[in-house]
Amino acid sequence: MTRYIARRLLTMIPLLVGITIICFAVIHLAPGSPTDLQTDLNPRVSAEAKERLRALYNLDKPIYEQYILWLKKLAVLDLGESFSPDHRPVIDKITERLPVTITINALSMMLIIIVAIPIGVLSAVHRDTLFDRITAIFVFVGFAVPTFWLALLLMILFGVNLGWLPISGIRSLNFEYLPPWQASWDVIKHLILPVLLSAFGGLAGLSRYMRSNMLEVIRQDYITTARAKGLSERIVIYKHALRNALLPVITILGLSVPTLIGGSVIFETIFAIPGMGQLFYMSVMSRDYPVVMGILFIGAILTLVGNLIADVSYAVADPRIRVS
Repeated sequence: MTRYIARRLLTMIPLLVGITIICFAVIHLAPGSPTDLQTDLNPRVSAEAKERLRALYNLDKPIYEQYILWLKKLAVLDLGESFSPDHRPVIDKITERLPVTITINALSMMLIIIVAIPIGVLSAVHRDTLFDRITAIFVFVGFAVPTFWLALLLMILFGVNLGWLPISGIRSLNFEYLPPWQASWDVIKHLILPVLLSAFGGLAGLSRYMRSNMLEVIRQDYITTARAKGLSERIVIYKHALRNALLPVITILGLSVPTLIGGSVIFETIFAIPGMGQLFYMSVMSRDYPVVMGILFIGAILTLVGNLIADVSYAVADPRIRVS
């Protein structure tokens, strides 16, 4: 297992390089440039000043030279400086926002696993019952309802009409003056809506995947043999069938990591949450190439790590993979 993990970590290096090449090329193909956004609205800026600004950002060089310069900085863990007026290091901008996004995504993933897997198992065991039909309706609604539309409805209901939950940010204005228990509750209230919305679509999809996998597994001959040996239904379902049904679900969970990170752009913008999603959106709109590349690089690492965790979880769930 150790050799397998080491080999996978080594193969991640060329994958990361390939991903950065594609991302670097794509963001430079987008119309507009950082210097245009900073100078076009100012009629006093001369053409020479624009060229000096392009030279300052190395935008006057060919794209492959720009990529090589960025890659050299990355080799020493330097993501460069932002093109924004503050010229802050990219790593500082990301590190101050990354914990918020990871916290929301981790809570969403935990909620998906805790709720979706039992729903899928119960729907398969009690197929064609009222519970199964209700969960099927929930799945169709989860796939059909746009997240941003549902977010606006929940903000109006719980934030405006009922006044139960805040609708923006991750803390109140008087957060610094609250006692510890009220401060913790204040953060929890701010996270309820974003976490629920982030997990809503994943709950629907994963529960259906789990149901279909369980239906396929419980029809296998070894499940019939286990029941014929007199084992209780609980042991048959949760010890023998569940572990094999989890294998495809583990893959889906590993691949859902980039989806959660990409989805954070939507709800972090809607709820004004200072996370990576909001930073990514603002950086794309302002053509802040170093920040965009830094966020894409972090997202690529999290995606590859998620796939690696999924493969390792495969071996934990199925001893046959461990042996091979």
